[in-house]
Amino acid sequence: IEVADMELVERILYQPVNLFQCFLRKDHAAFRHRHRHRHRRGRRHLFGLRSAAGHGLSCSFLPRRTHCAAGFPHDPARTRRSAVPELPEVEVVRRGLERWVSGRTVSDVQVLHPRAVRRHLAGGDDFAGRLRGHRFGVARRRGKYLWLPLEDTDASVLGHLGMSGQLLVQPQDAADERHLRIRIRFDDGLGTELRFVDQRTFGGLSLHENTPDGLPLPIAHIARDPLDPAFDEAAFHTALRLRRTTVKRALLDQSLISGVGNIYADEALWRARLHYDRPTATLTRPRSAELLGHVRDVMTAALAVGGTSFDSLYVNVNGESGYFDRSLDAYGREGEPCRRCGTPMRRRPWMNRSSYFCPRCQRPPRTAPATAPTRRTPTRTVPPRTAP
Repeated sequence: IEVADMELVERILYQPVNLFQCFLRKDHAAFRHRHRHRHRRGRRHLFGLRSAAGHGLSCSFLPRRTHCAAGFPHDPARTRRSAVPELPEVEVVRRGLERWVSGRTVSDVQVLHPRAVRRHLAGGDDFAGRLRGHRFGVARRRGKYLWLPLEDTDASVLGHLGMSGQLLVQPQDAADERHLRIRIRFDDGLGTELRFVDQRTFGGLSLHENTPDGLPLPIAHIARDPLDPAFDEAAFHTALRLRRTTVKRALLDQSLISGVGNIYADEALWRARLHYDRPTATLTRPRSAELLGHVRDVMTAALAVGGTSFDSLYVNVNGESGYFDRSLDAYGREGEPCRRCGTPMRRRPWMNRSSYFCPRCQRPPRTAPATAPTRRTPTRTVPPRTAP
């Protein structure tokens, strides 16, 4: 299973379950609504949750798509809060680690929650023991993953923020955060420590061997991101044309181009005036180059203001939020006028997420009309009449 697929599986299977809220708070209006529309009940059987979702109970632990399909109104703000950090946000954290953590030697490691090191198969004690006494090298990043190489070994500490992970540099005497999962202390006299805080525990840290190129083994298959100086535009265009898929699916394919997530894909497609369902085979080389340029522009603009923060879950290593969400042109603007033509923006469900687009600037691709096959009538050969 690919890394991106595992993230989706974990997002579905490890939803926080509030049993008190689920079984004690009944929503009778939703109950009546659902039973007036019995043809919509199919999705409530997903993952065997019919007993909760089929009796008018407000099940906040269901995945977002199932929750909305079961009769509850869609909340755009809830969609925003569930956004996963993308390349600009991870790059902001990487720069903070390079400034405050790289070059420091680990003196002690405390693993406070086993799920935070679940990708380190040997367990938390092995993770802590293999880190002590080693010095961190320059922080690096590939797509949405970042890692700290150990200078005297061929291994690296690989980090993934998930949906709510935070890598914070805090004073040692600062109060512990409520969802503190891992603490890393250093042997110098700076008086600060590295903390991994994760409310939903979808992210984590792990120790892995490196490839000859210096990449941790689990992310060796991930492609370069568009901000990487070694990114091959010609190879990207060729692979894009060969993919039998749509343009947004291709942008989120980490084996083709890394670091692009749902938010910045919608932003780049809006700037390029491309519908998210446009087939990649129809993109010419100038059109794909234009799209790639918009992807770079969006990410560069987000980096300049510290990334996109919809709530307090995403912060840099100093606990500061980004401000690019105030400059978004497409994502999260359902019903608001398009900033280019004034047409109300639309939202469509897409792969357990949402796609935001302008129906006028980003026209959907044309589909060939289905025509009934014509039946050929056999011709009857009449023999010529002969004179008597």
